Amino acid sequence: MNMKKWLDDCLNNPRKDPLPILSFPGIQLLDMTVSDLVRDGEKQALCMKAIADRYATLAAVSNMDLSVEAEAFGAETRFDDDEVPNIIGRLVDTAEDAKTLRIPAVGTARTKECIKAITLAKSMIKDRPILAGIIGPFSLAGRLLEMAEIMYKAIDDPDMVHEVLDKVTTFLLNYSLALKAAGADGIMMAEPAAGLLSPAWNAEFSADYVARIIEAVQDDHFLVVYHNCGNVLPLVDDLVATGARAFHFGNVISMKKIMDKMPADCLVMGNIDPVTQFSHGTPESIAAATAELMNEMKGYKNFVLSSGCDIPPMTPMANIDAFFQSAKDEGKTNTF
Repeated sequence: MNMKKWLDDCLNNPRKDPLPILSFPGIQLLDMTVSDLVRDGEKQALCMKAIADRYATLAAVSNMDLSVEAEAFGAETRFDDDEVPNIIGRLVDTAEDAKTLRIPAVGTARTKECIKAITLAKSMIKDRPILAGIIGPFSLAGRLLEMAEIMYKAIDDPDMVHEVLDKVTTFLLNYSLALKAAGADGIMMAEPAAGLLSPAWNAEFSADYVARIIEAVQDDHFLVVYHNCGNVLPLVDDLVATGARAFHFGNVISMKKIMDKMPADCLVMGNIDPVTQFSHGTPESIAAATAELMNEMKGYKNFVLSSGCDIPPMTPMANIDAFFQSAKDEGKTNTF
C-alpha cells in the first residue's frame, strides 16, 4: 500500500473514520483471555480481524503490548488473564550490565508471534492499512532499568543510559524492518515514558533515537505513527523533527492546544479518555464526550478521532459501540 498517498487522501477527506488504539477488547468477541492472546500470533490476527469486521476504523492496529520487546531482552514478564502483561524487576542495574546487555535476535520470545500476527492479519484484512505496535526506545530502556532508576541514571551516569538506548534502538530498528517485511503498512510506536522528560532530555534520550528508527524504516509504503500519552506540549518541536508523519496523543493534554502546534500535513490523533470514558463510562457519557471533541476539532483537516491511549481489555463493548456510533452521527454534520 502506498502510505504516502493514503496519508494525503486522509488529509483531503473531510470525513475520516476513527482510529482508536483498539485491540485487546477483541478478546470478548472471541472468548479468549489476554494471556491467550499475547502468546499466540494467530489469535492476535483473529482479534484484529474481529475488530475490523465490527468497526469502521481508519487502520487496523495490533496489540499495544509494551512488555514484548523487554521480554525479548530477558526481562521477567508477569501475565494475567484480564490484564496486559507487565515487566517485573530490573534487568540492567550497573554500567557493566549495560555493557554486557545482548541485543536479541528478531524473533526472540514473543516477537516471533507478533510478526506472525502481522503476516496473518495482512492476509485477512484487505480494506485498510495494518499498523504493528512497538515500544519506543526510551520507554523500552525504562523497562529494562526501571523508570525511577533511569531518571536517576540520566543524571548520574548518562553514558550508561545512552549505551542501553543505543542497543534497544538497534533492536527496535531491526524489529520494525521485520514487521515491515511481514506485511505491516506502518508501525505505531508507543513512547509514553518520554512524556516524563524535559524538552532537553527528550531530545537527548528519546527523540534522537526515535528519529534514527524513523529514518531507517519510513518510506512511501511504510508509515510511522508516534504515540505519547504524556504532556507533549513542551516537546512538540523535537517530536515533529523525528520525521514521523502521524502522531497520537493522550487525554492528559488538550487536543485544541496540540492541534495548533502541529504541522498541517501530519495526521494528529486523539484523545477520548480510555479509562474514564471507554472503560468506566457509559454509552451516553462516551457518546457525549465524542461529540464534544468532534465539535471542538471542526476545521482541523488533519485531525483523526481516537482514544487517548490503549483501550483496556475488559472495556464494555457497548461503550465502544457508542463511540463509533457517535462518531458516525457527528460525521454527518461535522467535517475536518
